[in-house]
Amino acid sequence: MASKSSVLVCTTLQCETMEEMVKSMEKAKMEGADLVELRIDSMCFSHISDVAKLIKQRPLPVIICVRLKSSGILHRGDVKKTCIEVLGLALELDADFVEVELEVASDFAMVQYINKRSASKIIVSSYVHGGIPSKEDFSHLVACLQSTGADIIKLFTDVVYITDLAQVFHLLSHCQVPLIACAMGDRGLISQLLCPKFGGFLVYGSLRSEAVPGLATLVSLRQVYNIEYINVDTKVFGLIANPVGHSKGPILHNPAFRHAGFNGIYLPMLVDDIREFFRVYSYPDFAGFSVGIPHKEAAVGCCDEVHPLAKSIGAVNTIIRRPSDGKLVGYNTDSEASITAMEDALKERKVANLESSHTSPLAGKLFVLVGAGGAGRALAFGAKSRGARVVIFNRHYERAKALALSVSGEALPYEDLERFRPEEGMILANATSVGMQPNTNQTPIPKGALGAYELVFDSVYTPRNTRLLQEAEAAGAIVVSGVEMFIRQAIGQFNLFTGEAPEEFMRKIVLEQF
Repeated sequence: MASKSSVLVCTTLQCETMEEMVKSMEKAKMEGADLVELRIDSMCFSHISDVAKLIKQRPLPVIICVRLKSSGILHRGDVKKTCIEVLGLALELDADFVEVELEVASDFAMVQYINKRSASKIIVSSYVHGGIPSKEDFSHLVACLQSTGADIIKLFTDVVYITDLAQVFHLLSHCQVPLIACAMGDRGLISQLLCPKFGGFLVYGSLRSEAVPGLATLVSLRQVYNIEYINVDTKVFGLIANPVGHSKGPILHNPAFRHAGFNGIYLPMLVDDIREFFRVYSYPDFAGFSVGIPHKEAAVGCCDEVHPLAKSIGAVNTIIRRPSDGKLVGYNTDSEASITAMEDALKERKVANLESSHTSPLAGKLFVLVGAGGAGRALAFGAKSRGARVVIFNRHYERAKALALSVSGEALPYEDLERFRPEEGMILANATSVGMQPNTNQTPIPKGALGAYELVFDSVYTPRNTRLLQEAEAAGAIVVSGVEMFIRQAIGQFNLFTGEAPEEFMRKIVLEQF
Protein backbone atom coordinates (compact mmCIF):
# COMPACT_ATOMS: atom_id res chain seq x y z
CA MET A 1 0.00 0.00 0.00
CA ALA A 2 1.22 3.49 -0.84
CA SER A 3 2.10 5.88 1.97
CA LYS A 4 -0.57 8.36 3.01
CA SER A 5 -0.66 11.80 1.44
CA SER A 6 -1.35 14.98 3.42
CA VAL A 7 -4.36 15.99 1.32
CA LEU A 8 -7.51 17.02 3.17
CA VAL A 9 -11.05 16.00 2.21
CA CYS A 10 -13.62 18.80 2.30
CA THR A 11 -17.26 19.35 1.45
CA THR A 12 -19.18 22.59 0.89
CA LEU A 13 -22.29 23.16 2.99
CA GLN A 14 -25.04 25.57 1.99
CA CYS A 15 -27.86 25.68 4.54
CA GLU A 16 -30.42 28.30 5.50
CA THR A 17 -30.37 27.90 9.26
CA MET A 18 -27.72 27.39 11.90
CA GLU A 19 -29.42 24.18 13.04
CA GLU A 20 -29.25 22.73 9.51
CA MET A 21 -25.61 23.78 9.19
CA VAL A 22 -24.63 22.05 12.45
CA LYS A 23 -26.53 18.92 11.47
CA SER A 24 -24.83 18.88 8.04
CA MET A 25 -21.40 19.31 9.68
CA GLU A 26 -22.05 16.21 11.80
CA LYS A 27 -23.14 14.31 8.71
CA ALA A 28 -20.04 15.40 6.76
CA LYS A 29 -17.80 14.27 9.61
CA MET A 30 -19.51 10.90 9.69
CA GLU A 31 -19.11 10.48 5.90
CA GLY A 32 -15.37 11.14 6.00
CA ALA A 33 -14.75 14.89 5.71
CA ASP A 34 -11.63 16.32 7.38
CA LEU A 35 -13.09 19.82 7.23
CA VAL A 36 -16.12 21.64 5.86
CA GLU A 37 -16.56 24.83 3.88
CA LEU A 38 -19.43 26.81 5.38
CA ARG A 39 -21.14 29.07 2.87
CA ILE A 40 -22.35 31.71 5.31
CA ASP A 41 -23.97 33.64 2.45
CA SER A 42 -26.53 30.83 2.08
CA MET A 43 -27.82 31.36 5.62
CA CYS A 44 -30.64 33.50 6.95
CA PHE A 45 -29.99 34.75 10.47
CA SER A 46 -31.17 37.64 12.60
CA HIS A 47 -27.79 38.81 13.92
CA ILE A 48 -24.12 38.24 13.18
CA SER A 49 -23.75 36.68 16.61
CA ASP A 50 -25.42 33.58 15.12
CA VAL A 51 -22.29 33.11 13.03
CA ALA A 52 -20.21 33.22 16.20
CA LYS A 53 -22.37 30.45 17.72
CA LEU A 54 -21.92 28.38 14.57
CA ILE A 55 -18.14 28.67 14.68
CA LYS A 56 -18.03 27.77 18.38
CA GLN A 57 -20.24 24.69 17.82
CA ARG A 58 -18.19 23.30 14.94
CA PRO A 59 -17.52 19.54 15.33
CA LEU A 60 -14.60 19.61 12.88
CA PRO A 61 -12.35 22.25 11.26
CA VAL A 62 -14.10 24.80 9.05
CA ILE A 63 -13.52 27.17 6.16
CA ILE A 64 -15.69 30.24 6.66
CA CYS A 65 -16.70 31.51 3.23
CA VAL A 66 -18.92 34.37 2.06
CA ARG A 67 -19.58 34.90 -1.65
CA LEU A 68 -20.34 38.45 -2.80
CA LYS A 69 -22.73 37.10 -5.43
CA SER A 70 -25.16 35.23 -3.24
CA SER A 71 -28.83 34.81 -2.49
CA GLY A 72 -28.80 34.61 1.30
CA ILE A 73 -27.88 37.30 3.82
CA LEU A 74 -26.17 39.45 1.24
CA HIS A 75 -29.06 40.10 -1.11
CA ARG A 76 -29.80 43.39 0.60
CA GLY A 77 -27.83 46.28 2.06
CA ASP A 78 -24.11 46.88 1.69
CA VAL A 79 -22.99 43.47 0.38
CA LYS A 80 -19.25 44.02 0.69
CA LYS A 81 -19.51 45.56 4.14
CA THR A 82 -21.56 42.63 5.45
CA CYS A 83 -19.15 40.17 3.87
CA ILE A 84 -16.13 41.80 5.55
CA GLU A 85 -17.96 41.98 8.86
CA VAL A 86 -18.70 38.22 8.83
CA LEU A 87 -15.17 37.29 7.71
CA GLY A 88 -13.65 39.64 10.30
CA LEU A 89 -15.68 38.00 13.06
CA ALA A 90 -14.50 34.57 11.89
CA LEU A 91 -10.88 35.76 12.14
CA GLU A 92 -11.44 37.16 15.61
CA LEU A 93 -12.88 33.81 16.70
CA ASP A 94 -9.91 31.89 15.24
CA ALA A 95 -11.89 29.96 12.64
CA ASP A 96 -9.54 27.35 11.17
CA PHE A 97 -9.64 28.84 7.65
CA VAL A 98 -11.23 32.00 6.30
CA GLU A 99 -11.78 32.30 2.56
CA VAL A 100 -11.61 35.80 1.09
CA GLU A 101 -12.44 36.49 -2.53
CA LEU A 102 -9.71 38.30 -4.47
CA GLU A 103 -11.81 41.44 -4.93
CA VAL A 104 -12.35 41.65 -1.16
CA ALA A 105 -8.80 40.77 -0.08
CA SER A 106 -7.41 44.22 -0.95
CA ASP A 107 -10.14 46.17 0.85
CA PHE A 108 -8.61 48.27 3.64
CA ALA A 109 -10.99 46.98 6.32
CA MET A 110 -10.34 43.38 5.30
CA VAL A 111 -6.58 43.93 5.32
CA GLN A 112 -6.86 45.25 8.88
CA TYR A 113 -8.69 42.12 10.00
CA ILE A 114 -6.15 39.88 8.23
CA ASN A 115 -3.17 41.64 9.81
CA LYS A 116 -4.64 41.28 13.32
CA ARG A 117 -5.53 37.58 13.04
CA SER A 118 -3.85 35.11 15.38
CA ALA A 119 -4.52 31.51 14.33
CA SER A 120 -6.69 31.48 11.20
CA LYS A 121 -5.24 30.57 7.80
CA ILE A 122 -6.25 32.86 4.95
CA ILE A 123 -7.48 31.40 1.65
CA VAL A 124 -7.70 33.94 -1.20
CA SER A 125 -9.92 32.71 -4.02
CA SER A 126 -10.99 33.51 -7.56
CA TYR A 127 -13.65 32.00 -9.82
CA VAL A 128 -12.61 31.91 -13.48
CA HIS A 129 -15.65 32.00 -15.77
CA GLY A 130 -15.81 31.02 -19.43
CA GLY A 131 -13.47 28.04 -19.47
CA ILE A 132 -9.76 27.62 -18.81
CA PRO A 133 -7.80 30.79 -19.62
CA SER A 134 -4.51 30.89 -21.51
CA LYS A 135 -1.33 29.89 -19.69
CA GLU A 136 -0.30 33.54 -19.51
CA ASP A 137 -3.63 34.65 -18.03
CA PHE A 138 -3.61 31.74 -15.61
CA SER A 139 -0.08 32.59 -14.44
CA HIS A 140 -1.02 36.25 -14.02
CA LEU A 141 -4.07 35.35 -11.92
CA VAL A 142 -2.02 33.04 -9.70
CA ALA A 143 0.55 35.83 -9.23
CA CYS A 144 -2.24 38.23 -8.19
CA LEU A 145 -3.57 35.72 -5.68
CA GLN A 146 -0.12 35.09 -4.25
CA SER A 147 0.62 38.81 -3.95
CA THR A 148 -2.13 39.18 -1.35
CA GLY A 149 0.01 37.29 1.13
CA ALA A 150 -2.48 34.42 1.29
CA ASP A 151 -1.53 31.26 3.16
CA ILE A 152 -3.43 29.26 0.54
CA ILE A 153 -4.82 30.24 -2.86
CA LYS A 154 -7.89 28.80 -4.52
CA LEU A 155 -9.08 28.64 -8.12
CA PHE A 156 -12.49 27.53 -9.34
CA THR A 157 -12.76 27.09 -13.11
CA ASP A 158 -15.28 25.98 -15.71
CA VAL A 159 -14.19 23.11 -17.95
CA VAL A 160 -15.22 22.64 -21.56
CA TYR A 161 -13.05 19.58 -22.29
CA ILE A 162 -11.20 17.16 -20.03
CA THR A 163 -7.97 18.16 -21.77
CA ASP A 164 -8.35 21.66 -20.26
CA LEU A 165 -7.37 20.15 -16.92
CA ALA A 166 -3.75 19.66 -18.00
CA GLN A 167 -3.18 23.34 -17.16
CA VAL A 168 -4.72 22.81 -13.72
CA PHE A 169 -2.42 19.86 -13.03
CA HIS A 170 0.57 21.93 -14.16
CA LEU A 171 -0.41 24.70 -11.73
CA LEU A 172 -0.87 22.26 -8.86
CA SER A 173 2.59 20.83 -9.47
CA HIS A 174 4.41 24.17 -9.77
CA CYS A 175 2.58 26.60 -7.48
CA GLN A 176 4.79 28.22 -4.86
CA VAL A 177 2.06 28.29 -2.19
CA PRO A 178 -0.56 25.65 -1.28
CA LEU A 179 -3.23 25.60 -3.99
CA ILE A 180 -6.85 24.46 -4.04
CA ALA A 181 -8.06 23.90 -7.61
CA CYS A 182 -11.51 22.71 -8.58
CA ALA A 183 -12.81 22.37 -12.13
CA MET A 184 -16.58 22.27 -12.34
CA GLY A 185 -18.81 19.79 -14.18
CA ASP A 186 -18.57 16.12 -15.19
CA ARG A 187 -15.43 16.71 -17.27
CA GLY A 188 -13.73 18.22 -14.22
CA LEU A 189 -14.08 15.19 -11.94
CA ILE A 190 -10.48 14.05 -12.30
CA SER A 191 -9.27 17.48 -11.12
CA GLN A 192 -10.32 16.36 -7.64
CA LEU A 193 -9.46 12.67 -7.82
CA LEU A 194 -5.91 13.43 -8.99
CA CYS A 195 -5.42 16.41 -6.70
CA PRO A 196 -3.20 14.45 -4.24
CA LYS A 197 -0.98 13.19 -7.07
CA PHE A 198 -0.22 16.69 -8.31
CA GLY A 199 0.18 18.27 -4.87
CA GLY A 200 -3.15 20.03 -4.27
CA PHE A 201 -4.06 21.18 -0.76
CA LEU A 202 -7.51 19.64 -0.51
CA VAL A 203 -10.07 17.53 -2.36
CA TYR A 204 -13.77 18.41 -2.57
CA GLY A 205 -16.47 15.79 -2.26
CA SER A 206 -20.23 15.92 -1.78
CA LEU A 207 -22.57 14.51 0.80
CA ARG A 208 -24.30 11.33 -0.30
CA SER A 209 -27.65 13.12 -0.26
CA GLU A 210 -26.44 16.03 -2.41
CA ALA A 211 -24.97 14.80 -5.71
CA VAL A 212 -22.93 17.48 -7.47
CA PRO A 213 -21.74 17.17 -11.12
CA GLY A 214 -17.98 16.76 -11.18
CA LEU A 215 -17.65 15.75 -7.53
CA ALA A 216 -17.38 12.28 -6.06
CA THR A 217 -19.17 11.73 -2.77
CA LEU A 218 -17.19 11.87 0.46
CA VAL A 219 -17.94 8.18 0.97
CA SER A 220 -16.62 7.19 -2.47
CA LEU A 221 -13.50 9.34 -2.00
CA ARG A 222 -12.73 7.29 1.09
CA GLN A 223 -14.11 3.86 0.23
CA VAL A 224 -13.77 3.59 -3.56
CA TYR A 225 -10.83 5.84 -4.44
CA ASN A 226 -8.96 5.61 -1.11
CA ILE A 227 -7.97 9.20 -1.76
CA GLU A 228 -5.58 9.48 1.19
CA TYR A 229 -3.26 6.93 -0.44
CA ILE A 230 -2.98 8.72 -3.80
CA ASN A 231 0.47 10.27 -4.13
CA VAL A 232 3.01 11.45 -6.69
CA ASP A 233 3.93 7.86 -7.59
CA THR A 234 0.37 6.65 -8.19
CA LYS A 235 -0.24 5.19 -11.66
CA VAL A 236 -3.36 6.54 -13.37
CA PHE A 237 -5.85 4.29 -15.16
CA GLY A 238 -9.37 5.04 -16.27
CA LEU A 239 -12.34 4.59 -18.56
CA ILE A 240 -12.37 6.82 -21.64
CA ALA A 241 -15.99 7.13 -22.73
CA ASN A 242 -18.94 9.46 -23.28
CA PRO A 243 -21.15 9.09 -21.31
CA VAL A 244 -19.12 7.73 -18.42
CA GLY A 245 -21.30 8.25 -15.34
CA HIS A 246 -22.79 4.75 -15.53
CA SER A 247 -19.40 3.03 -15.27
CA LYS A 248 -18.87 0.52 -12.49
CA GLY A 249 -15.15 0.26 -13.32
CA PRO A 250 -14.00 2.38 -10.35
CA ILE A 251 -15.80 0.21 -7.78
CA LEU A 252 -14.04 -2.84 -9.23
CA HIS A 253 -10.55 -1.76 -10.25
CA ASN A 254 -9.75 0.49 -7.27
CA PRO A 255 -10.40 -2.15 -4.59
CA ALA A 256 -8.56 -4.67 -6.79
CA PHE A 257 -5.52 -2.36 -6.91
CA ARG A 258 -5.54 -2.18 -3.12
CA HIS A 259 -6.04 -5.94 -2.77
CA ALA A 260 -3.06 -6.54 -5.07
CA GLY A 261 -0.91 -3.95 -3.26
CA PHE A 262 -0.61 -1.89 -6.46
CA ASN A 263 -0.31 1.92 -6.25
CA GLY A 264 -2.91 2.85 -8.86
CA ILE A 265 -6.18 4.72 -9.26
CA TYR A 266 -8.93 4.05 -11.81
CA LEU A 267 -11.04 7.04 -12.86
CA PRO A 268 -14.08 7.80 -15.04
CA MET A 269 -12.82 10.09 -17.82
CA LEU A 270 -15.47 11.88 -19.88
CA VAL A 271 -13.66 12.32 -23.20
CA ASP A 272 -15.03 14.07 -26.28
CA ASP A 273 -11.98 13.79 -28.58
CA ILE A 274 -9.86 10.70 -27.94
CA ARG A 275 -6.98 11.78 -30.20
CA GLU A 276 -6.69 15.10 -28.42
CA PHE A 277 -6.87 13.32 -25.07
CA PHE A 278 -3.83 11.18 -25.85
CA ARG A 279 -1.99 14.14 -27.34
CA VAL A 280 -2.41 16.15 -24.14
CA TYR A 281 -2.10 13.38 -21.54
CA SER A 282 1.18 11.85 -22.65
CA TYR A 283 2.39 11.63 -19.04
CA PRO A 284 4.18 8.32 -18.31
CA ASP A 285 2.06 7.81 -15.19
CA PHE A 286 -1.14 7.80 -17.29
CA ALA A 287 -0.48 4.10 -17.67
CA GLY A 288 -3.58 2.35 -18.96
CA PHE A 289 -7.12 2.86 -20.15
CA SER A 290 -10.39 1.09 -20.71
CA VAL A 291 -12.13 2.40 -23.83
CA GLY A 292 -15.92 2.62 -23.99
CA ILE A 293 -18.67 4.00 -26.21
CA PRO A 294 -18.19 5.77 -28.63
CA HIS A 295 -14.37 5.61 -28.85
CA LYS A 296 -13.54 1.91 -29.38
CA GLU A 297 -13.04 2.13 -33.12
CA ALA A 298 -11.29 5.52 -33.10
CA ALA A 299 -8.95 4.17 -30.41
CA VAL A 300 -7.33 1.86 -32.96
CA GLY A 301 -5.87 4.87 -34.76
CA CYS A 302 -4.52 6.32 -31.50
CA CYS A 303 -2.31 3.32 -30.76
CA ASP A 304 1.30 2.87 -31.83
CA GLU A 305 0.72 -0.90 -31.90
CA VAL A 306 -2.47 -2.97 -31.99
CA HIS A 307 -2.84 -6.62 -30.99
CA PRO A 308 -3.79 -8.81 -34.00
CA LEU A 309 -7.24 -9.72 -32.58
CA ALA A 310 -8.08 -6.07 -31.90
CA LYS A 311 -6.78 -5.13 -35.35
CA SER A 312 -9.00 -7.70 -37.07
CA ILE A 313 -12.00 -6.58 -35.02
CA GLY A 314 -11.22 -2.95 -35.73
CA ALA A 315 -11.97 -1.95 -32.15
CA VAL A 316 -9.85 -1.48 -29.03
CA ASN A 317 -11.25 -1.60 -25.50
CA THR A 318 -7.93 -1.55 -23.62
CA ILE A 319 -4.84 0.62 -24.10
CA ILE A 320 -1.59 0.24 -22.20
CA ARG A 321 1.27 2.74 -22.16
CA ARG A 322 4.32 0.49 -22.42
CA PRO A 323 6.74 1.54 -19.66
CA SER A 324 9.88 0.86 -21.67
CA ASP A 325 9.19 3.34 -24.47
CA GLY A 326 5.88 5.08 -23.71
CA LYS A 327 4.20 3.58 -26.78
CA LEU A 328 0.42 3.03 -26.69
CA VAL A 329 -0.55 -0.60 -27.30
CA GLY A 330 -4.18 -1.54 -28.02
CA TYR A 331 -6.03 -4.75 -27.12
CA ASN A 332 -9.58 -6.10 -27.18
CA THR A 333 -10.75 -8.09 -24.16
CA ASP A 334 -14.46 -7.71 -25.02
CA SER A 335 -14.56 -10.45 -27.65
CA GLU A 336 -13.38 -13.41 -25.58
CA ALA A 337 -15.21 -12.12 -22.51
CA SER A 338 -18.61 -12.07 -24.21
CA ILE A 339 -18.20 -15.23 -26.27
CA THR A 340 -16.90 -17.39 -23.40
CA ALA A 341 -19.73 -16.11 -21.18
CA MET A 342 -22.27 -17.35 -23.73
CA GLU A 343 -20.45 -20.64 -24.29
CA ASP A 344 -20.30 -21.37 -20.57
CA ALA A 345 -24.00 -20.58 -20.14
CA LEU A 346 -24.88 -23.00 -22.94
CA LYS A 347 -22.62 -25.72 -21.53
CA GLU A 348 -24.01 -25.25 -18.04
CA ARG A 349 -27.55 -25.82 -19.25
CA LYS A 350 -26.39 -28.75 -21.36
CA VAL A 351 -28.32 -27.58 -24.38
CA ALA A 352 -25.47 -28.21 -26.80
CA ASN A 353 -24.76 -31.66 -28.14
CA LEU A 354 -21.00 -31.39 -28.59
CA GLU A 355 -19.09 -33.61 -30.95
CA SER A 356 -15.97 -33.04 -28.85
CA SER A 357 -14.87 -30.92 -25.92
CA HIS A 358 -13.05 -28.65 -28.37
CA THR A 359 -16.20 -27.70 -30.29
CA SER A 360 -17.91 -24.47 -29.35
CA PRO A 361 -21.64 -24.69 -28.54
CA LEU A 362 -22.00 -21.66 -30.83
CA ALA A 363 -20.75 -23.59 -33.86
CA GLY A 364 -23.38 -23.74 -36.57
CA LYS A 365 -25.80 -21.50 -34.65
CA LEU A 366 -27.45 -18.48 -36.23
CA PHE A 367 -25.98 -15.57 -34.28
CA VAL A 368 -28.21 -12.49 -34.47
CA LEU A 369 -26.29 -9.36 -33.55
CA VAL A 370 -27.89 -5.97 -32.83
CA GLY A 371 -25.36 -3.16 -33.15
CA ALA A 372 -22.31 -2.67 -35.34
CA GLY A 373 -20.17 -0.39 -33.18
CA GLY A 374 -17.06 -1.37 -31.24
CA ALA A 375 -18.84 -3.88 -28.98
CA GLY A 376 -20.74 -5.27 -31.96
CA ARG A 377 -17.55 -5.81 -33.91
CA ALA A 378 -16.03 -7.72 -30.98
CA LEU A 379 -19.09 -9.97 -30.80
CA ALA A 380 -19.24 -10.51 -34.56
CA PHE A 381 -15.60 -11.58 -34.87
CA GLY A 382 -15.86 -13.71 -31.73
CA ALA A 383 -18.96 -15.50 -33.02
CA LYS A 384 -17.37 -16.06 -36.41
CA SER A 385 -14.25 -17.53 -34.78
CA ARG A 386 -16.50 -20.13 -33.10
CA GLY A 387 -18.17 -21.16 -36.33
CA ALA A 388 -21.47 -19.31 -35.92
CA ARG A 389 -23.41 -17.82 -38.83
CA VAL A 390 -23.63 -14.10 -38.19
CA VAL A 391 -26.58 -11.84 -39.10
CA ILE A 392 -26.28 -8.15 -38.22
CA PHE A 393 -28.94 -5.52 -37.61
CA ASN A 394 -27.99 -1.88 -37.06
CA ARG A 395 -29.88 1.40 -37.30
CA HIS A 396 -27.34 2.55 -39.88
CA TYR A 397 -27.58 -0.22 -42.45
CA GLU A 398 -24.32 0.64 -44.16
CA ARG A 399 -22.40 0.00 -40.95
CA ALA A 400 -24.10 -3.36 -40.56
CA LYS A 401 -23.28 -4.19 -44.16
CA ALA A 402 -19.59 -3.28 -43.73
CA LEU A 403 -19.28 -5.42 -40.61
CA ALA A 404 -21.12 -8.33 -42.22
CA LEU A 405 -18.66 -8.23 -45.10
CA SER A 406 -15.76 -8.45 -42.63
CA VAL A 407 -17.09 -11.63 -40.99
CA SER A 408 -18.66 -13.26 -44.07
CA GLY A 409 -22.06 -12.67 -42.54
CA GLU A 410 -25.32 -11.03 -43.61
CA ALA A 411 -26.72 -7.58 -42.90
CA LEU A 412 -30.45 -6.88 -42.80
CA PRO A 413 -32.45 -3.66 -42.31
CA TYR A 414 -33.04 -2.83 -38.65
CA GLU A 415 -36.80 -2.69 -39.11
CA ASP A 416 -36.77 -6.40 -40.09
CA LEU A 417 -35.44 -7.48 -36.68
CA GLU A 418 -38.88 -7.89 -35.09
CA ARG A 419 -40.06 -10.25 -37.85
CA PHE A 420 -36.80 -12.15 -38.31
CA ARG A 421 -37.41 -15.81 -37.44
CA PRO A 422 -35.89 -18.15 -40.05
CA GLU A 423 -35.26 -20.93 -37.52
CA GLU A 424 -35.54 -21.88 -33.85
CA GLY A 425 -32.67 -21.99 -31.37
CA MET A 426 -30.93 -18.80 -32.50
CA ILE A 427 -28.56 -16.69 -30.38
CA LEU A 428 -29.38 -12.99 -29.84
CA ALA A 429 -26.73 -10.50 -28.74
CA ASN A 430 -27.47 -6.85 -28.01
CA ALA A 431 -24.37 -4.69 -28.53
CA THR A 432 -26.16 -1.33 -28.31
CA SER A 433 -26.75 0.93 -25.32
CA VAL A 434 -30.53 0.48 -25.58
CA GLY A 435 -31.85 -0.33 -22.10
CA MET A 436 -28.93 1.26 -20.23
CA GLN A 437 -29.65 3.45 -17.22
CA PRO A 438 -31.49 5.76 -17.08
CA ASN A 439 -33.54 4.44 -20.03
CA THR A 440 -34.21 1.09 -18.41
CA ASN A 441 -37.67 0.63 -19.91
CA GLN A 442 -36.26 0.43 -23.44
CA THR A 443 -35.42 -2.76 -25.31
CA PRO A 444 -33.93 -3.37 -28.77
CA ILE A 445 -36.49 -6.05 -29.69
CA PRO A 446 -40.14 -6.62 -28.72
CA LYS A 447 -40.81 -9.48 -26.30
CA GLY A 448 -43.05 -11.20 -28.83
CA ALA A 449 -40.01 -11.84 -31.05
CA LEU A 450 -37.91 -13.53 -28.35
CA GLY A 451 -39.47 -16.99 -28.55
CA ALA A 452 -37.14 -18.12 -31.36
CA TYR A 453 -33.97 -17.55 -29.33
CA GLU A 454 -32.21 -20.21 -27.30
CA LEU A 455 -29.91 -17.70 -25.62
CA VAL A 456 -30.08 -13.91 -25.25
CA PHE A 457 -27.03 -11.86 -24.31
CA ASP A 458 -27.11 -8.16 -23.40
CA SER A 459 -23.87 -6.18 -23.31
CA VAL A 460 -25.59 -3.55 -21.12
CA TYR A 461 -24.68 -4.13 -17.47
CA THR A 462 -26.39 -1.18 -15.78
CA PRO A 463 -28.92 -2.41 -14.80
CA ARG A 464 -27.73 -5.97 -14.28
CA ASN A 465 -31.09 -7.44 -15.33
CA THR A 466 -32.26 -5.36 -18.29
CA ARG A 467 -35.76 -5.36 -19.69
CA LEU A 468 -34.46 -7.40 -22.64
CA LEU A 469 -33.14 -10.11 -20.31
CA GLN A 470 -36.29 -10.14 -18.18
CA GLU A 471 -38.50 -10.63 -21.23
CA ALA A 472 -36.13 -13.19 -22.77
CA GLU A 473 -36.14 -15.27 -19.59
CA ALA A 474 -39.93 -15.14 -19.49
CA ALA A 475 -39.91 -16.45 -23.08
CA GLY A 476 -37.81 -19.43 -21.98
CA ALA A 477 -34.37 -18.37 -23.22
CA ILE A 478 -31.07 -18.73 -21.41
CA VAL A 479 -29.98 -15.23 -20.48
CA VAL A 480 -26.45 -13.87 -20.08
CA SER A 481 -26.03 -10.47 -18.44
CA GLY A 482 -23.51 -7.89 -19.51
CA VAL A 483 -22.25 -8.13 -15.92
CA GLU A 484 -20.64 -11.48 -16.75
CA MET A 485 -18.97 -9.98 -19.80
CA PHE A 486 -17.92 -7.01 -17.67
CA ILE A 487 -16.26 -9.27 -15.08
CA ARG A 488 -14.35 -11.25 -17.70
CA GLN A 489 -13.19 -8.29 -19.78
CA ALA A 490 -12.20 -6.40 -16.62
CA ILE A 491 -10.08 -9.32 -15.42
CA GLY A 492 -8.42 -9.34 -18.84
CA GLN A 493 -7.79 -5.60 -18.57
CA PHE A 494 -6.43 -5.84 -15.04
CA ASN A 495 -3.99 -8.50 -16.19
CA LEU A 496 -2.77 -6.06 -18.84
CA PHE A 497 -2.66 -3.19 -16.32
CA THR A 498 -0.67 -4.96 -13.60
CA GLY A 499 0.41 -8.40 -14.81
CA GLU A 500 -1.90 -10.42 -12.59
CA ALA A 501 -5.55 -9.99 -11.64
CA PRO A 502 -7.03 -11.24 -8.33
CA GLU A 503 -9.85 -13.04 -10.17
CA GLU A 504 -11.82 -14.41 -7.22
CA PHE A 505 -11.67 -11.07 -5.41
CA MET A 506 -12.83 -9.14 -8.50
CA ARG A 507 -15.69 -11.52 -9.18
CA LYS A 508 -16.80 -11.28 -5.56
CA ILE A 509 -16.83 -7.47 -5.71
CA VAL A 510 -18.87 -7.35 -8.90
CA LEU A 511 -21.48 -9.81 -7.67
CA GLU A 512 -21.80 -7.92 -4.39
CA GLN A 513 -21.86 -4.40 -5.84
CA PHE A 514 -23.93 -4.75 -9.03
